[in-house]
Amino acid sequence: MTVVRGGCLCQSVGFEVDLPFIKFVKCHCSRCRRATGSAFAANAYVLPAAFRWTCGSELVVRFDLPEARSFSTSFCSLCGSPLPHSTRSGREVIIPAGSLMDDPGASPSVESCWSSRASWLSDAIDLPTTD
Repeated sequence: MTVVRGGCLCQSVGFEVDLPFIKFVKCHCSRCRRATGSAFAANAYVLPAAFRWTCGSELVVRFDLPEARSFSTSFCSLCGSPLPHSTRSGREVIIPAGSLMDDPGASPSVESCWSSRASWLSDAIDLPTTD
């Protein structure tokens, strides 16, 4: 079994995930854009048995959007980094891909809510790249 590590920016919260992911999605909905502060959310999904906190779980804050049937997010209370959270049903754990420290050897298989994508995103695709 392959294990990947993840955590927050300040390194106060850590976790491990057993691969493979159930699914790996880039979501362009307005809620995901606002929750990440970016053009989309890249989220991997695993079963609860494949996820465990390694440190700092007491620092994780969860936010359930009251008017949404299923939208939630979690973050580090010290640095604000997005962190994994269980779906409201408890059937899956959603892992923000940017919180992974190790390469999972997988990439998103679908672009969800494409028609809701940020209007400026298509203009950014052909920009020059830098390192």
